[in-house]
Amino acid sequence: MFSDRKILLADDHSIVRRGVALILKENFPDIQILHADSFDGIEDALATGKIDLLVLDINLPGGNSPNMINKIRELQPLVKILVFSAFDEEQYAIRYLNSGADGYLNKLTSEDEIAAAVKAILQGENYVSKKIRTKITENAKNKVPDNPLETLSNREMEIVLLFVQGEGNLEIANKLNIQTSTVSTYKTRIFDKLDVSNIVSLVEKYKLYSK
Repeated sequence: MFSDRKILLADDHSIVRRGVALILKENFPDIQILHADSFDGIEDALATGKIDLLVLDINLPGGNSPNMINKIRELQPLVKILVFSAFDEEQYAIRYLNSGADGYLNKLTSEDEIAAAVKAILQGENYVSKKIRTKITENAKNKVPDNPLETLSNREMEIVLLFVQGEGNLEIANKLNIQTSTVSTYKTRIFDKLDVSNIVSLVEKYKLYSK
């Protein structure tokens, strides 16, 4: 059914890639599987030839941001993207889906659900867990997010993650290739949105609402 489809597994842990590859080969024996352990590896693979599906770990060297989706689409606009992450899906799934991903799975999901997600996406459908479908419905009804982190833009969330990791303004500016004054502007905006006044409070609020 999916003969000659190419699936790129992007994860910096080889044991994860091997495990997913085994599951996929058992369910889709005719697919071709490629591997990447960094965002640079993804770019190299996408530049080499057509990829039908990218199974993407978002905590990847050189990546770790919803902006990865846009960069990937610039190289191959039609590639399907299934985010496969250890990050909590309630916090991150909708953010990545809104950024253009075709599906989101937590790494603790079952083998059957991994196969179901890949099959659905290769058939042109989107895929999220039942829990996230419920959350999307609730958000649509309420229209106002009950999690303050959901008010942040992708760039703001990217900067929050760097602050949480202990990076300072200068380090963040260098990593994102922006001015320190721009980081300060984002920092002020983030503090206003999350109603915090310092980095310690920011980290505490992130930990509270990212679980």
